Order: sequence, then structure tokens, then C-alpha cells
Amino acid sequence: MRNRYFSRSQEEREMPGLNMASLPDLIFTVLFFFMIVTHMRDVDMKVRYEVPQGTEVKKLGHKGSISNIYVGHRINSADGEDFCIQLDNQVATIDDIKVFLEEERQRMSSEDQARMTVSIKADRDVPMGLISDIKRALQREYALKINYAATEKKIVEN
Repeated sequence: MRNRYFSRSQEEREMPGLNMASLPDLIFTVLFFFMIVTHMRDVDMKVRYEVPQGTEVKKLGHKGSISNIYVGHRINSADGEDFCIQLDNQVATIDDIKVFLEEERQRMSSEDQARMTVSIKADRDVPMGLISDIKRALQREYALKINYAATEKKIVEN
């Protein structure tokens, strides 16, 4: 039975299907966005470190020429008491810092070599003597811009 308020053409209309033609474009746009903004870690961590906290923490402005030195407990060590140094993807000694810096400088342009900053990411419990030895090795190789990684300490005022 026909409804007297609607004409025949209105009764036979169906909901149009969803146009899926632009869906692949949308998926590839989102995929491309995540590929651009995602930072892939290129260093396999062999040391475990807990970054110390500080009250006067500033972010480093130029990130183009930073070399990282990690100092902490070896991840697979049984006792977990000895501290070790990691340069790139390998555990190293203080004497290996010279070769590490030479290789880093060869990869950089001459402009970046002048602005090269070494970032020391050390565990909060690392003895200061080890940090001083690393600093001395860096000074011998004229890597004089040193950054220490830390997180900002939240100060609670009463």
C-alpha cells in the first residue's frame, strides 16, 4: 500500500553508498605523516641509566651535531654494580673515545665539526671520577662543548 503523502519516486529512493574513492589517499597521507614525525632510535642500548634531576635544566637549541656518550649499568650484567661506557652501539672504554670522536668528525661537515656538542647521558649514581675521566678524554680531543642530560626536578612549594 502506498503512502498518500509521498510520491512513487520518493518511496523507491535508497540511501546512496559511501564513496570510498578517497580512502586510499587518506590512508597514505596519514602513513606519510607518521613516517615523517616518528623518530627511529638508531642506537641499541647496552647500558641502563636513570637520568638525574636538576633545577636549572635548559633544552639544547641546535641538535644537528650532537654525539652521545651513554654511561650506566651494563644491561646484561649479573651483578649490575659496574658502570660502563657506550659509544654508538658498542660498549667501550675511555681510551675508545678518541677513535669515536674522529669517526664522528669524519661524518660531519666542517661547519658542524666546529659546533659539535657531546652529550653525556649518565646514570645518577655514576661516580664523578668516571665523569671526570670522560671529560678529560674529551678535552684531549678538543671536544669542548659538553652537554649533560637531565630531567627537570619538580619543586613543590608549601
